[in-house]
Amino acid sequence: MSAKKTVARSKKLGPEERVEAIEEMRSKELDVLVIGGGIVGTGSAMDAVTRGLSTGLLEARDWASGTSSRSSKLVHGGIRYLEQLDFGLVREALIERGLLLQRVAPHLVKPVRFLYPLTKPVWERIYIGAGMMLYDIFSYTGLRPPGVPHHRHLSRRQLQKSIPSLRSNAFVGGLTYYDAQVDDARYVASLARTASAYGAHVASRVRVEGFLKVGQRVVGVKAHDLETDEHFEVKAKQVVNATGVWTDETQSMVGERGQFKVRASKGIHLVVPRDRFQSTMGMILRTEKSVLFVIPWGRHWLIGTTDTDWNLDKAHPAATAADIDYLLEHVNSVLAVSLTRDDVEGVYAGLRPLLAGESDETSKLSREHVVAHSVPGLVVVAGGKWTTYRIMAKDAIDAAVDALDGKIPASTTDNISLLGAEGYQAAWNKRGKIARKFNVHKARVEHLLNRYGVLTDDILDLIRDNPELQEPLPGADDYIKAEVIYAATSEGALHIEDVLARRTRISIEAWDRGVSAAPVVAELMGDVLGWDAEKKEAEVEYYLKRVAAERASQQEPDDESAERVRLEAPDISQV
Repeated sequence: MSAKKTVARSKKLGPEERVEAIEEMRSKELDVLVIGGGIVGTGSAMDAVTRGLSTGLLEARDWASGTSSRSSKLVHGGIRYLEQLDFGLVREALIERGLLLQRVAPHLVKPVRFLYPLTKPVWERIYIGAGMMLYDIFSYTGLRPPGVPHHRHLSRRQLQKSIPSLRSNAFVGGLTYYDAQVDDARYVASLARTASAYGAHVASRVRVEGFLKVGQRVVGVKAHDLETDEHFEVKAKQVVNATGVWTDETQSMVGERGQFKVRASKGIHLVVPRDRFQSTMGMILRTEKSVLFVIPWGRHWLIGTTDTDWNLDKAHPAATAADIDYLLEHVNSVLAVSLTRDDVEGVYAGLRPLLAGESDETSKLSREHVVAHSVPGLVVVAGGKWTTYRIMAKDAIDAAVDALDGKIPASTTDNISLLGAEGYQAAWNKRGKIARKFNVHKARVEHLLNRYGVLTDDILDLIRDNPELQEPLPGADDYIKAEVIYAATSEGALHIEDVLARRTRISIEAWDRGVSAAPVVAELMGDVLGWDAEKKEAEVEYYLKRVAAERASQQEPDDESAERVRLEAPDISQV
């Protein structure tokens, strides 16, 4: 194998691999080119390349920088969809949940226990219990165990013991059930990296600015490398539009009217310290519009989400003071000691891509997905939910394959693990030995294993070569300097925002939202990526402006004013 091909199939996703990927994409016709580096786009690239197709993947910003890094971070069946009688969606999602937990990414997807509280003593317990039983039954229909325990009933006394911070009269009892959670942004970056390792040519910070057409047929795209300001073309037999809430904008570049419309729904989440209230499990609470989750997240709680229509800037949706107050009001209705604004460590806002329908309320729009050949050579995939990304990707590539010549294998992604997953359980079982070998605290090794799986060895090798790299980042004790180096050399991080907001979650977990860590991250990344002093300073300045703009926008009363304040910070491509 040539050196050139060796680089393209490296398990690293660093600057060299990016340059090589772009060169490969511009120099030959691909079988499939995917636009969009969120969970569905990276999943589609993974599906295509593992069928043996020559595959490219372009993302205008960073991996998962849109919707896919701003979710509730749950891999779940969607228990509320049972009430809507959407049994097919629930069953499909529960089967996928078990697959991700046990086969695809056991190092990133973990079981999480929830309380479904009851306010009525008899009939509600029977009604919800029947739904929970159905939820459990569906989870066993995927020809493998579900990977989580089944539901249980709790009396009022058991409930108060499990969640002592609840108001004593809040509920009459409850049921507990399990779903799963995931660091959504890390998963997407790992998926892009895994697709690259299988031979896909993937590049972030490359914006598609138009389509190449022969007659009415799409035969490729016009691309713009935002890092080098270079423009080039990528030719492909089939192009897959997996741009989520940007679907309509991407479709408009074809000059054809799309067959369906995607509507953006804004959801925000709060991050509060774990010690602000005591509970052994998360909670799901009903609201007048939808449901609200209180989710354990390491040393924090995630509280969300809202569900409101959004027609403004899609790259930087802004949380308002009203959004934050809405969540605090609803969670405080069941807590003995109320949370205040001062308890909020972080806030993040994201947009769900919903298929537009007759309803005026986004909470009632479909979470089903649609795949269509809108024009020859262009497949569009839209809608759906994070948990079922693999099915969406499979359906999109199936549609692309239908238009390709020759016999092409079926999808195999139900049997392929992400990098870091194979051998994870064995590594976890010997984590004490690993800690002693590298002279690192066992808790640190556990944290790394649940972020990198068996690739933790790469991080530990960096520490062995330079012990200073095991020092924690300022204001973010959970993360160490070695992780910054690794993000830049192996995980496709090109800017400090990529590290602070997505490779780690410092931007939402730290009280200062990463302000004190930013200069250190800039120095570490700059030494790897060849930044001069001016570039390092510009990166830090951009990040500080981003944080300031986000904080200020969260004081505004409505979406329009919050967006105006948020957009005062420039985009990283303008720095």
